[in-house]
Amino acid sequence: MASGALRLLGNVSLSTLTQQKVLLEIRKTIYSKPPRNKIGATQSFFVMSVFAATMLTPAAWILHHLPEYRQRAKQVQENPRS
Repeated sequence: MASGALRLLGNVSLSTLTQQKVLLEIRKTIYSKPPRNKIGATQSFFVMSVFAATMLTPAAWILHHLPEYRQRAKQVQENPRS
């Protein structure tokens, strides 16, 4: 992230050693070979389904229990504990 910011700023005062280090970091993230293990459609579907369920389950729980939460809020307003 810092290397991208440095490139955008065009900072000329960097030393050559730092510039070489930045170039090496950029080159480490570039892959030119195909993947070792191919991921099939079934695995992709399974992973995306688990991800979607993980993200949507808490929201579904809250929406399902929303009437109960509203009743609790009304009871607290009617009987304040002070």
